[in-house]
Amino acid sequence: MSTNVLRTADGWWVVRDSRAVRIETKAVTTAELLADLAAVQETAREAVQEAAASGDTGTAVADLVALSPVTTPCRVVAQMVNYRSHARDSGFTGDIPPTFFRKASGSVSGPGEAIVRPSHVKFLDYEIELGLVMGAPLPVGTVVTEQDLPSYVAGLVVTNDVSARDVQLAKTQFYESKSYPTFTPTGPFLCLLEPEEFAHLLDLRLKLSVNGDLRQDRTLADMIVRPAQALSLLARFQTLDAGDLLLTGTPGGTALKAPPKAVEKIGALLPPAMKWKAFFRSQARNPRYLRDGDLITATIATPDGRIDLGEQRTPVTDA
Repeated sequence: MSTNVLRTADGWWVVRDSRAVRIETKAVTTAELLADLAAVQETAREAVQEAAASGDTGTAVADLVALSPVTTPCRVVAQMVNYRSHARDSGFTGDIPPTFFRKASGSVSGPGEAIVRPSHVKFLDYEIELGLVMGAPLPVGTVVTEQDLPSYVAGLVVTNDVSARDVQLAKTQFYESKSYPTFTPTGPFLCLLEPEEFAHLLDLRLKLSVNGDLRQDRTLADMIVRPAQALSLLARFQTLDAGDLLLTGTPGGTALKAPPKAVEKIGALLPPAMKWKAFFRSQARNPRYLRDGDLITATIATPDGRIDLGEQRTPVTDA
């Protein structure tokens, strides 16, 4: 059975239903916690069993302030356009080449921390993504199969690849547009999987709502490049270490969508400055971009609850 671990300023906790029991560990970083994954999972089970035997029901999860279970600094890598539904929304046709980009680890924030929109950003977008947390080094040249995926990935987290679309599109700048502080909400739980549970990854359903309005809702079956293949492609040029984070792409339903083909053809005839001015004028009428006071709710789980990464609730505020 998977083990959900929560991190607070006081340390690490194992979660069972709505209660949490402290894990006795000296680990400070995620990498230290994962240094011996089997020992951590056994320690977590023992903590729950000992609490139950003593009549201690633990601490209510609702009373704890969860931090990101992925500690920083670490490498944060993301996949671009990795769901068929997102490819359609983005106007892509045919084969989509696998593409990766980096995010600053300073963008990682807690699952209840406010997302802060910089004053110069007008079009702030959301992207729920399944995060893979590495449990072992991935050297350059590694080929990862479905069977040995558990040897490299320790667990899963809910992430939100928040994006400043006006920076991303006008500057063709992914790194800046996705790396502002608070632009990678992560958690609440680090879900440590048993090896046999990796067979259920495609059943995971990603859901994101804004103010109760469901915007994104897809399973991993919609994914183009699945985790084992993604790690193999990434390992052609990038080393990863335990505690590093790979965001695996977002489904359709983001605020940004490609313009109709006719509009796109007309736009191609305009000078770049005029084209972007016209595009952003049209985007200003799009009510789906994030605004001050919005509340984003994001969850990732299998339908049977066998794997449940918890609920992320992040308000949006202006700088």
